[in-house]
Amino acid sequence: MRKLRNILIAVAAGTMLSGCGIYNKYEQKTEIPENLFGSHQDVANATGNQSLAQLSWREFFTDPQLQQLIEQVLANNTDLFAARIAIQKSEASLKSARLAYLPSLSFAPQGSLSKFDSNPWSKTYNLQLKMSWDVDLFGSLTNKKRAAKAILFQSQVSEESTRANLISITAQQYYLLQLLDRELEILLMTDSLWKASLEMEKSLFENGKAYSTAVNQMEASYLSVKTQIVDTKRSIRSTENEICSLLGITPQHIERSYWGSSALHHPEAAGNTGQRMFDTKFLTIGVPAQMLELRPDIRLLNFEMEEAFYNTQAARSAFYPSLTLSGALGWTNSGGGVITNPGKLLFEALGSLTQPIFQRGKLSANLKIAKLTEEKLKKQYVQAIIDAGNDVNEAIADCTAAREKFYYYRRQVEVLNDAFVGTHELMDNGKASYLEVLTAQESLLSAQLDEAENMYDGAQAVIALYIALGGATK
Repeated sequence: MRKLRNILIAVAAGTMLSGCGIYNKYEQKTEIPENLFGSHQDVANATGNQSLAQLSWREFFTDPQLQQLIEQVLANNTDLFAARIAIQKSEASLKSARLAYLPSLSFAPQGSLSKFDSNPWSKTYNLQLKMSWDVDLFGSLTNKKRAAKAILFQSQVSEESTRANLISITAQQYYLLQLLDRELEILLMTDSLWKASLEMEKSLFENGKAYSTAVNQMEASYLSVKTQIVDTKRSIRSTENEICSLLGITPQHIERSYWGSSALHHPEAAGNTGQRMFDTKFLTIGVPAQMLELRPDIRLLNFEMEEAFYNTQAARSAFYPSLTLSGALGWTNSGGGVITNPGKLLFEALGSLTQPIFQRGKLSANLKIAKLTEEKLKKQYVQAIIDAGNDVNEAIADCTAAREKFYYYRRQVEVLNDAFVGTHELMDNGKASYLEVLTAQESLLSAQLDEAENMYDGAQAVIALYIALGGATK
């Protein structure tokens, strides 16, 4: 009866202590700031019921050659491999935490030889199977297991974050290659036109109808285009090398499609349609603040707060008693100081209850540190949410700016092309100077390059928006 009473007292005490919170599960209660994405009209117009981030990267990036590159990067990249190894380590730690509920067993054979004075040698042996079991009365093992599980989630989210970052970088480099191809195409066409203009000017000079200064000016501009062609080819090689580094392969040519030949994610954006690649009206943003919880960095902080919560619970449970049950079963010839041969079966059982009284402030310090860590992470979580909202706002603003500039650049190229053709005809008829033709040529080239770069900026903005909303993790 006494043993039963003691058990009931222990259960009652455990029940009361559970009300103190050491068994509670983590709940995310951090408040999210209002008006997170700002009040700009472009943000309001871009809202939707679903998030763009819910698209898998294969749905978002529709270019087959880009998809193949991304798949190769995800298969070969060493950073992603390291992230996967971290997951396996966390899984091993969680498995260990789960097995901590079970008793530990060990086989501990012992033997000794002893001799006193002229007495014969005394031989003893002890073949024992020992058992030790830490009973989780006050949630110490439970909270450590839950913290280990939160750490596993962190490693999984870190792997997703690494994957999303690699996908984003690969796509950016791929579109940069397409942009450089487009710029090289423009420069080569300009090179052909300017070469013809230079040869014509040289012919006029030889016939006494033009000054040497005109020839020199045109040749200088022509050579400037030549240097830009060299620089662009060098940039193409550098970008290809960077992609090869992501792929984990030696430097080589990267196959890619023509700029604008594939949409980003919307079927209406197919073809060389320019503004459709970054027009927010084709994008389902999904701006409710909860949508940002798809972002790996937000989810990672949430799991860090969960880990900190359980570490605090474990620090609290350290103030309560710990119960350890131990025992041994074996065969020995030394029982109670008497040596018998052959040996006899031995069984031992022991229970110990340890209540911390004075630990030189260690337990209090651990609890205080755990609480402070929780508070710090809560502040970081709110700031991360604010930064995420700003990322979305910036990406939408960049999409809008690229869309608006697209129309201006497109019209500017058309106007300057007409001006170049007209000025060239006037010069052929002696009604315009070489400086006017040269100015028209340079203005047209600058506008064509600016138009291409703006389209690239728009594509970058769409990718940034996709990542800012938590995309590329699937």
